[in-house]
Amino acid sequence: MKQAVMTSPGIIEYRDVPEPGQISEKDVLLRIKKIGICGSDIHVYKGKHPATSYPVVQGHEFSAVVEAVGDKVSKVKPGMRATARPQIVCGECNPCKRGQYNVCQNLRVQGFQAPGVAQELFVVPEDRVIPFPENMSFEQGAMIEPAAVGAHATSRINNLKGKNVVVSGAGTIGNLVAQFAKARGATKVLITDISDHRLKIAAGCGIEGILNVKTGSFEDGVKSFFGDEGFQAGFEAAGVDSSLDALMKNIEKGGDIVILGVYSRNPVVNMFYLGEHELNILGSLMYRHEDYETAVEMISSGKIITEPMITESFHFDQYQEAYKFILEKGEKSLKVMIDL
Repeated sequence: MKQAVMTSPGIIEYRDVPEPGQISEKDVLLRIKKIGICGSDIHVYKGKHPATSYPVVQGHEFSAVVEAVGDKVSKVKPGMRATARPQIVCGECNPCKRGQYNVCQNLRVQGFQAPGVAQELFVVPEDRVIPFPENMSFEQGAMIEPAAVGAHATSRINNLKGKNVVVSGAGTIGNLVAQFAKARGATKVLITDISDHRLKIAAGCGIEGILNVKTGSFEDGVKSFFGDEGFQAGFEAAGVDSSLDALMKNIEKGGDIVILGVYSRNPVVNMFYLGEHELNILGSLMYRHEDYETAVEMISSGKIITEPMITESFHFDQYQEAYKFILEKGEKSLKVMIDL
Protein backbone atom coordinates (compact mmCIF):
# COMPACT_ATOMS: atom_id res chain seq x y z
CA MET A 1 0.00 0.00 0.00
CA LYS A 2 1.04 3.61 -0.52
CA GLN A 3 2.27 5.70 2.41
CA ALA A 4 3.24 9.41 2.52
CA VAL A 5 6.35 10.13 4.60
CA MET A 6 7.70 13.56 5.49
CA THR A 7 11.43 12.81 5.43
CA SER A 8 12.48 16.33 6.39
CA PRO A 9 10.79 19.74 6.64
CA GLY A 10 8.96 20.47 3.39
CA ILE A 11 9.77 17.14 1.74
CA ILE A 12 7.16 14.39 1.30
CA GLU A 13 8.05 11.03 -0.25
CA TYR A 14 5.78 8.13 -1.17
CA ARG A 15 6.68 4.61 -0.18
CA ASP A 16 5.14 1.24 -0.98
CA VAL A 17 4.85 -0.58 2.33
CA PRO A 18 3.21 -3.91 3.21
CA GLU A 19 -0.45 -3.88 4.15
CA PRO A 20 -1.16 -4.65 7.82
CA GLY A 21 -1.22 -8.38 8.41
CA GLN A 22 -3.40 -10.26 10.87
CA ILE A 23 -4.89 -7.76 13.31
CA SER A 24 -5.26 -8.53 17.01
CA GLU A 25 -8.59 -9.45 18.60
CA LYS A 26 -9.24 -5.89 19.88
CA ASP A 27 -8.00 -3.95 16.86
CA VAL A 28 -9.81 -2.31 13.96
CA LEU A 29 -8.46 -2.02 10.41
CA LEU A 30 -9.50 1.27 8.78
CA ARG A 31 -9.40 2.23 5.11
CA ILE A 32 -8.60 5.95 5.14
CA LYS A 33 -10.85 8.23 3.07
CA LYS A 34 -10.11 11.86 4.03
CA ILE A 35 -7.31 13.54 5.97
CA GLY A 36 -7.48 17.12 7.21
CA ILE A 37 -4.37 19.28 7.43
CA CYS A 38 -4.21 21.41 10.58
CA GLY A 39 -2.00 24.16 11.91
CA SER A 40 0.20 21.74 13.84
CA ASP A 41 0.82 19.77 10.63
CA ILE A 42 1.96 22.99 8.98
CA HIS A 43 4.41 23.58 11.84
CA VAL A 44 5.86 20.13 11.11
CA TYR A 45 6.05 20.94 7.39
CA LYS A 46 7.99 24.11 8.23
CA GLY A 47 10.28 22.28 10.67
CA LYS A 48 9.00 24.34 13.59
CA HIS A 49 7.16 21.73 15.66
CA PRO A 50 9.23 21.24 18.85
CA ALA A 51 7.96 17.72 19.59
CA THR A 52 8.24 16.09 16.15
CA SER A 53 11.26 14.46 14.54
CA TYR A 54 11.73 13.15 11.00
CA PRO A 55 10.88 11.00 9.16
CA VAL A 56 7.23 11.15 10.20
CA VAL A 57 3.96 9.84 8.76
CA GLN A 58 1.46 12.65 9.30
CA GLY A 59 -2.31 12.62 9.63
CA HIS A 60 -4.39 12.74 12.80
CA GLU A 61 -7.75 14.21 11.75
CA PHE A 62 -9.42 11.83 9.34
CA SER A 63 -12.38 9.74 8.25
CA ALA A 64 -12.38 6.12 7.20
CA VAL A 65 -14.38 2.98 6.49
CA VAL A 66 -13.99 -0.04 8.75
CA GLU A 67 -12.24 -2.69 6.63
CA ALA A 68 -11.98 -5.47 9.19
CA VAL A 69 -12.27 -6.04 12.96
CA GLY A 70 -10.68 -8.33 15.51
CA ASP A 71 -12.59 -11.22 17.07
CA LYS A 72 -13.39 -9.31 20.27
CA VAL A 73 -14.40 -6.00 18.68
CA SER A 74 -18.05 -5.22 19.38
CA LYS A 75 -18.85 -1.56 18.72
CA VAL A 76 -17.99 -1.34 15.00
CA LYS A 77 -18.48 -3.64 12.02
CA PRO A 78 -16.94 -3.74 8.52
CA GLY A 79 -18.48 -1.12 6.25
CA MET A 80 -19.20 1.40 9.01
CA ARG A 81 -17.86 4.95 8.83
CA ALA A 82 -15.44 5.86 11.59
CA THR A 83 -12.59 7.98 12.84
CA ALA A 84 -10.31 7.53 15.86
CA ARG A 85 -8.53 9.50 18.55
CA PRO A 86 -4.80 9.85 17.78
CA GLN A 87 -3.69 9.80 21.43
CA ILE A 88 -1.41 7.03 22.65
CA VAL A 89 -1.42 7.13 26.46
CA CYS A 90 0.26 5.12 29.20
CA GLY A 91 -2.78 4.50 31.41
CA GLU A 92 -0.51 4.43 34.46
CA CYS A 93 0.35 8.04 35.33
CA ASN A 94 -1.79 10.02 37.77
CA PRO A 95 -3.59 12.06 35.05
CA CYS A 96 -4.52 8.82 33.26
CA LYS A 97 -5.72 7.18 36.48
CA ARG A 98 -8.05 10.08 37.22
CA GLY A 99 -9.43 10.07 33.67
CA GLN A 100 -7.42 12.99 32.27
CA TYR A 101 -5.56 10.86 29.73
CA ASN A 102 -5.57 13.81 27.31
CA VAL A 103 -2.78 15.24 29.49
CA CYS A 104 -1.02 11.89 30.01
CA GLN A 105 2.51 12.46 31.27
CA ASN A 106 3.75 10.11 28.52
CA LEU A 107 1.38 11.29 25.79
CA ARG A 108 2.27 10.53 22.19
CA VAL A 109 0.14 11.72 19.28
CA GLN A 110 -0.11 9.90 15.97
CA GLY A 111 1.16 12.09 13.18
CA PHE A 112 3.74 13.71 15.46
CA GLN A 113 5.46 11.37 17.94
CA ALA A 114 4.00 8.21 16.34
CA PRO A 115 3.04 7.27 12.76
CA GLY A 116 -0.18 8.85 11.52
CA VAL A 117 -2.82 7.89 8.99
CA ALA A 118 -1.26 9.16 5.75
CA GLN A 119 -1.56 5.72 4.18
CA GLU A 120 -4.26 3.58 2.65
CA LEU A 121 -4.87 1.30 5.65
CA PHE A 122 -4.40 1.94 9.35
CA VAL A 123 -4.79 -0.20 12.47
CA VAL A 124 -6.12 1.29 15.71
CA PRO A 125 -7.38 -0.22 18.99
CA GLU A 126 -11.16 -0.41 19.32
CA ASP A 127 -11.20 1.80 22.42
CA ARG A 128 -10.03 4.77 20.33
CA VAL A 129 -12.47 4.27 17.44
CA ILE A 130 -15.48 6.56 17.09
CA PRO A 131 -18.11 5.55 14.52
CA PHE A 132 -20.20 8.18 12.77
CA PRO A 133 -23.52 7.82 10.94
CA GLU A 134 -24.17 7.48 7.23
CA ASN A 135 -25.82 10.91 7.12
CA MET A 136 -22.37 12.46 7.72
CA SER A 137 -20.04 12.85 4.74
CA PHE A 138 -16.41 11.78 4.86
CA GLU A 139 -15.49 15.50 4.85
CA GLN A 140 -17.58 15.99 7.98
CA GLY A 141 -16.01 12.85 9.44
CA ALA A 142 -12.55 14.34 9.01
CA MET A 143 -13.75 17.43 10.89
CA ILE A 144 -14.72 15.44 13.99
CA GLU A 145 -11.21 15.77 15.45
CA PRO A 146 -11.04 19.61 15.36
CA ALA A 147 -14.69 19.73 16.46
CA ALA A 148 -13.75 17.60 19.48
CA VAL A 149 -11.19 20.28 20.39
CA GLY A 150 -14.04 22.79 20.46
CA ALA A 151 -16.23 20.42 22.46
CA HIS A 152 -13.51 19.91 25.07
CA ALA A 153 -12.52 23.57 25.36
CA THR A 154 -16.10 24.70 25.92
CA SER A 155 -16.56 22.01 28.57
CA ARG A 156 -13.67 23.49 30.57
CA ILE A 157 -16.06 26.22 31.77
CA ASN A 158 -18.64 24.64 34.03
CA ASN A 159 -21.69 26.22 32.43
CA LEU A 160 -21.90 28.56 29.43
CA LYS A 161 -25.68 28.80 29.47
CA GLY A 162 -26.80 32.41 29.77
CA LYS A 163 -23.27 33.80 29.45
CA ASN A 164 -21.86 36.14 26.84
CA VAL A 165 -18.74 34.79 25.13
CA VAL A 166 -15.82 36.22 23.15
CA VAL A 167 -13.61 33.96 21.02
CA SER A 168 -10.31 35.46 19.84
CA GLY A 169 -9.21 33.87 16.57
CA ALA A 170 -11.52 32.79 13.73
CA GLY A 171 -9.46 29.95 12.32
CA THR A 172 -10.90 26.42 12.24
CA ILE A 173 -10.56 25.89 16.00
CA GLY A 174 -11.84 29.34 16.98
CA ASN A 175 -14.78 28.95 14.62
CA LEU A 176 -15.70 25.57 16.13
CA VAL A 177 -15.27 26.87 19.69
CA ALA A 178 -17.65 29.73 18.90
CA GLN A 179 -20.18 27.29 17.44
CA PHE A 180 -19.94 25.01 20.47
CA ALA A 181 -20.34 27.96 22.84
CA LYS A 182 -23.54 28.85 21.03
CA ALA A 183 -24.71 25.21 21.04
CA ARG A 184 -24.04 24.97 24.78
CA GLY A 185 -26.41 27.83 25.50
CA ALA A 186 -24.31 31.01 25.45
CA THR A 187 -26.57 34.05 25.11
CA LYS A 188 -24.35 35.96 22.68
CA VAL A 189 -21.10 34.94 20.96
CA LEU A 190 -18.62 37.38 19.42
CA ILE A 191 -15.64 36.12 17.41
CA THR A 192 -12.65 38.34 16.57
CA ASP A 193 -9.85 38.12 14.02
CA ILE A 194 -7.79 40.31 11.69
CA SER A 195 -9.07 38.51 8.58
CA ASP A 196 -12.37 39.51 6.98
CA HIS A 197 -12.30 36.22 5.06
CA ARG A 198 -12.22 34.09 8.21
CA LEU A 199 -14.85 36.25 9.87
CA LYS A 200 -17.11 35.87 6.83
CA ILE A 201 -16.81 32.09 7.11
CA ALA A 202 -17.65 32.29 10.83
CA ALA A 203 -20.77 34.27 9.95
CA GLY A 204 -21.64 31.60 7.40
CA CYS A 205 -21.43 29.05 10.21
CA GLY A 206 -24.04 30.92 12.22
CA ILE A 207 -21.91 33.17 14.44
CA GLU A 208 -23.83 36.46 14.62
CA GLY A 209 -21.11 38.59 16.21
CA ILE A 210 -17.94 39.21 14.19
CA LEU A 211 -15.26 41.83 14.81
CA ASN A 212 -12.14 42.66 12.83
CA VAL A 213 -9.72 43.99 15.47
CA LYS A 214 -7.41 45.27 12.74
CA THR A 215 -9.95 47.85 11.58
CA GLY A 216 -11.80 48.48 14.85
CA SER A 217 -10.90 48.42 18.53
CA PHE A 218 -11.66 45.38 20.67
CA GLU A 219 -13.16 47.54 23.43
CA ASP A 220 -15.52 49.40 21.10
CA GLY A 221 -16.59 46.20 19.35
CA VAL A 222 -17.36 44.45 22.64
CA LYS A 223 -19.32 47.47 23.89
CA SER A 224 -21.27 47.71 20.64
CA PHE A 225 -22.19 44.02 20.58
CA PHE A 226 -22.86 43.28 24.25
CA GLY A 227 -23.83 46.73 25.52
CA ASP A 228 -23.71 47.04 29.31
CA GLU A 229 -23.96 43.26 29.75
CA GLY A 230 -20.31 42.72 28.84
CA PHE A 231 -18.99 39.18 28.56
CA GLN A 232 -18.28 36.52 31.17
CA ALA A 233 -16.30 33.90 29.23
CA GLY A 234 -13.44 34.17 26.76
CA PHE A 235 -11.53 31.71 24.58
CA GLU A 236 -8.07 32.61 23.27
CA ALA A 237 -7.55 30.66 20.03
CA ALA A 238 -5.19 33.05 18.22
CA GLY A 239 -1.98 32.48 20.17
CA VAL A 240 -1.27 36.22 20.22
CA ASP A 241 -0.29 38.29 23.27
CA SER A 242 -2.57 41.16 22.36
CA SER A 243 -5.60 38.84 22.14
CA LEU A 244 -5.04 37.45 25.64
CA ASP A 245 -4.41 40.94 26.99
CA ALA A 246 -7.61 42.29 25.43
CA LEU A 247 -9.67 39.43 26.85
CA MET A 248 -8.25 39.95 30.33
CA LYS A 249 -8.75 43.71 30.32
CA ASN A 250 -12.33 43.59 29.09
CA ILE A 251 -13.91 40.48 30.60
CA GLU A 252 -16.24 40.84 33.56
CA LYS A 253 -14.55 40.49 36.96
CA GLY A 254 -14.50 36.86 38.07
CA GLY A 255 -14.74 35.70 34.44
CA ASP A 256 -13.24 32.58 32.83
CA ILE A 257 -10.69 32.55 30.01
CA VAL A 258 -9.70 29.31 28.28
CA ILE A 259 -6.37 29.16 26.44
CA LEU A 260 -6.25 27.13 23.20
CA GLY A 261 -3.83 29.18 21.12
CA VAL A 262 -0.29 27.95 20.53
CA TYR A 263 2.15 30.75 21.32
CA SER A 264 5.45 31.12 19.47
CA ARG A 265 6.81 32.86 22.58
CA ASN A 266 5.56 33.12 26.13
CA PRO A 267 3.06 35.99 26.48
CA VAL A 268 3.46 38.70 29.11
CA VAL A 269 0.55 38.42 31.54
CA ASN A 270 -0.42 41.13 34.02
CA MET A 271 -0.62 38.90 37.09
CA PHE A 272 -1.60 41.78 39.38
CA TYR A 273 -4.59 42.52 37.16
CA LEU A 274 -5.48 38.81 37.03
CA GLY A 275 -5.45 38.58 40.82
CA GLU A 276 -7.28 41.84 41.45
CA HIS A 277 -10.09 40.80 39.08
CA GLU A 278 -10.13 37.20 40.31
CA LEU A 279 -10.00 35.87 36.77
CA ASN A 280 -9.87 32.14 36.06
CA ILE A 281 -7.32 31.25 33.38
CA LEU A 282 -7.76 27.67 32.18
CA GLY A 283 -5.74 25.53 29.81
CA SER A 284 -7.31 23.14 27.30
CA LEU A 285 -5.48 20.30 25.56
CA MET A 286 -6.98 18.18 22.82
CA TYR A 287 -9.98 16.09 23.94
CA ARG A 288 -11.29 12.91 25.50
CA HIS A 289 -13.49 10.18 24.04
CA GLU A 290 -16.72 11.84 25.15
CA ASP A 291 -15.70 15.01 23.29
CA TYR A 292 -15.50 13.02 20.05
CA GLU A 293 -18.93 11.57 20.74
CA THR A 294 -20.31 15.06 21.39
CA ALA A 295 -18.74 16.29 18.16
CA VAL A 296 -20.39 13.47 16.18
CA GLU A 297 -23.76 14.22 17.76
CA MET A 298 -23.53 17.95 17.11
CA ILE A 299 -22.30 17.64 13.50
CA SER A 300 -24.78 14.93 12.54
CA SER A 301 -27.67 16.95 14.01
CA GLY A 302 -26.63 20.10 12.13
CA LYS A 303 -25.88 22.11 15.27
CA ILE A 304 -22.22 22.36 14.24
CA ILE A 305 -21.56 23.40 10.63
CA THR A 306 -18.27 22.38 9.01
CA GLU A 307 -18.72 22.69 5.23
CA PRO A 308 -17.90 26.44 4.88
CA MET A 309 -14.50 25.84 6.52
CA ILE A 310 -13.30 23.38 3.86
CA THR A 311 -11.27 25.46 1.41
CA GLU A 312 -9.91 22.84 -1.02
CA SER A 313 -9.25 19.14 -1.51
CA PHE A 314 -6.19 17.46 -3.01
CA HIS A 315 -5.58 13.86 -4.05
CA PHE A 316 -3.23 11.79 -1.91
CA ASP A 317 -0.58 12.03 -4.64
CA GLN A 318 -0.70 15.83 -4.29
CA TYR A 319 0.16 16.03 -0.57
CA GLN A 320 3.08 18.37 -1.23
CA GLU A 321 0.95 20.59 -3.49
CA ALA A 322 -1.64 20.84 -0.69
CA TYR A 323 0.94 22.34 1.66
CA LYS A 324 2.13 24.78 -0.99
CA PHE A 325 -1.48 25.83 -1.56
CA ILE A 326 -1.94 26.48 2.18
CA LEU A 327 1.21 28.58 2.39
CA GLU A 328 0.35 30.56 -0.75
CA LYS A 329 -3.27 31.25 0.26
CA GLY A 330 -2.42 32.24 3.83
CA GLU A 331 -5.46 33.53 5.72
CA LYS A 332 -7.76 32.54 2.85
CA SER A 333 -7.07 28.86 3.47
CA LEU A 334 -8.93 27.40 6.43
CA LYS A 335 -9.19 23.61 6.08
CA VAL A 336 -7.57 21.62 3.30
CA MET A 337 -8.42 17.95 2.80
CA ILE A 338 -6.43 15.06 1.37
CA ASP A 339 -8.49 12.46 -0.55
CA LEU A 340 -7.53 8.81 -0.69
